Amino acid sequence: MNDSFNHIIHPKEDDKTFITSYWTERAEDFRKLREKELQSPKLLLWRDELVKHLKEKNGLRILDIGCGAGFFSIILSQLGHIVMGIDITPNMIEESKLLAQSVGSTAQFAVMDAENLDFDDNTFDIIVARNVTWNLPHPDKAYAEWLRVIRPDGLILNYDAEHARNHHDLPQSVHHAHEHVSNELKERCHTIYHMLEISSFTRPQWDKELLTKLGASSVTIDPTVGPRIYSEEDEFYIPVPMFLVKVIK
Repeated sequence: MNDSFNHIIHPKEDDKTFITSYWTERAEDFRKLREKELQSPKLLLWRDELVKHLKEKNGLRILDIGCGAGFFSIILSQLGHIVMGIDITPNMIEESKLLAQSVGSTAQFAVMDAENLDFDDNTFDIIVARNVTWNLPHPDKAYAEWLRVIRPDGLILNYDAEHARNHHDLPQSVHHAHEHVSNELKERCHTIYHMLEISSFTRPQWDKELLTKLGASSVTIDPTVGPRIYSEEDEFYIPVPMFLVKVIK
């Protein structure tokens, strides 16, 4: 992957190469932030959120898509599930392995494209994702793949936000998840916002309409996730309102 860019960003590379380069630069610091998050009150908030939907079951086969440094993978493995975390960025997978090993997690990790999954049909019971869909060049293809690899009646929990639509009008926060990100990396992030078609969609309505067309038996939206989990302006704070797209195959 080419990770050297001029300060004036005009990506002529393949979209995924540019996006992977951005996350390569952020991987180590991202892991350090997730390590802190695993020791913060956010851990309990997210664990309760996930358990609410998984209904206290054990031993589920779960795929964590765009796992980053493995935050969801670690939580779910510690709850007794069989978890595979995937991410297109090799450096992120290395960081997720480091973090999982440091806390004794049994989660497994692999480099893989969220839009082209290397799994058989009906492999998983559950798919989870957090802040992934907004930076996919072909989210429609991704959703079709996600539905393909979960079993009949399987569940998708996709937590995301309209980062692109909101980033110019955000209130100034004392603390937030990007406060230690360099200006150059912020510019790269904004470039991703502007170069992807999903940034122009009205979400999560778009997600619900697409998933219904793809044959999902149930699609429900929960717009309260952000206010519930990110009520405090700490170093994990995300000011853009997060929503949940909950899908039953």
